[in-house]
Amino acid sequence: MRRSLSKLEIVRSQNDIDRIFKNGRSFSCHGLRIIAVANSLDCSRIIVIPVKHYGNSVERNHIRRQYKEIFRTSKSDIRPGFDFAFIVYKGKTASYEEKKAHLISLLDQAGFHQA
Repeated sequence: MRRSLSKLEIVRSQNDIDRIFKNGRSFSCHGLRIIAVANSLDCSRIIVIPVKHYGNSVERNHIRRQYKEIFRTSKSDIRPGFDFAFIVYKGKTASYEEKKAHLISLLDQAGFHQA
């Protein structure tokens, strides 16, 4: 069983990132903003972007790995066919479970969660 996201599930091209920010709908809660736009694929894709002043590179990479893992473990409950940009802001320190609950509630509020 694969324990990471596949290359198809990660937004990599600058054109796709620009399309997400230009045409996407935005949803936010404390410490996290999601921008989503439909894609023509049968899977959802993700990019995690910590804000510029999030911390040093170790902290930024750690938060990227955490949100990618949250997305990977709950992608069966997320509607396919969307590109997501998760913009993470520095805030109070939250545990992994709190981050997962925030993300799922935000996706549910936005209408992308199908559990």
